[in-house]
Amino acid sequence: MGSQLGSAGLLLVNTLINIYIFLLMLRFLLQASRADYYNPISQSVVKVTQPAVRPFQSFLGPVMGRFDLATLATAFVIKAIAIIVILQIGFGVFPIAGVVIGSVATIANALLKIYFFALIVMIILSWVAPQASHPGALLVMQLVEPIMAPVRKVIPPLGMIDLSPIVVFIAISLIDAFVVGSLTRAAGINPILIGL
Repeated sequence: MGSQLGSAGLLLVNTLINIYIFLLMLRFLLQASRADYYNPISQSVVKVTQPAVRPFQSFLGPVMGRFDLATLATAFVIKAIAIIVILQIGFGVFPIAGVVIGSVATIANALLKIYFFALIVMIILSWVAPQASHPGALLVMQLVEPIMAPVRKVIPPLGMIDLSPIVVFIAISLIDAFVVGSLTRAAGINPILIGL
């Protein structure tokens, strides 16, 4: 009974850490897509993640003004520490290479999940409220536009039907299956520690 409670507690801690990694990657993508910094949702994400990111900002700045290395490093370190602690409590040993690969897989998984959910919201909004001015709707559009625009150049809309989200969904699924799946297997740790 005690070991089951301990496992449930570790699973809960891992889930909370993965949610925080999700927020860190949302912050990273919002900056990379040049989304409105003054949007209330953007401000909330920055406020929640800033205490963890601040120590890394002193020596890691953005690359090309868009890609925030401090946020990536924060996510990597938090996840690596979480994997080490959970493996130490549960099994007593941890493979360093597995921790590194598992942390990278978690970051990649979070990035793909953000785009996946944002695309679903974008599709629903295009049906229900195509001219929505809610801060959340505007942020979703700003977030997905950098990945949708190149696809739309190759596959233009057919009348009222835009096929580009389908292509992006397929690409996300393939990257998740092959890249994140391969990283998860290479890490050699429980897949539950990696994904949301």
